Amino acid sequence: MGSDPDSENRRDGFRDGLKSSSGDPRLLVVLNAVLSGLFAWWLVWGADAVGMIEFSLTTVAVVAVGLFVLTHVMTRP
Repeated sequence: MGSDPDSENRRDGFRDGLKSSSGDPRLLVVLNAVLSGLFAWWLVWGADAVGMIEFSLTTVAVVAVGLFVLTHVMTRP
């Protein structure tokens, strides 16, 4: 089985496509929101466990928004 020139061209084209793709910004925003929410829940739960703050949905939301904005600003090109 020898090298197929069409296969090589497709492989190179795929690599070029991956390198030039910046991704779908909507997916990045959704992932940022979900991960910020989960991390905020974990942080507030931990802070409540040691008695620093009270666990509430409002506190989790405020921390999540703060994390979301921080990561959005830090990852902008």
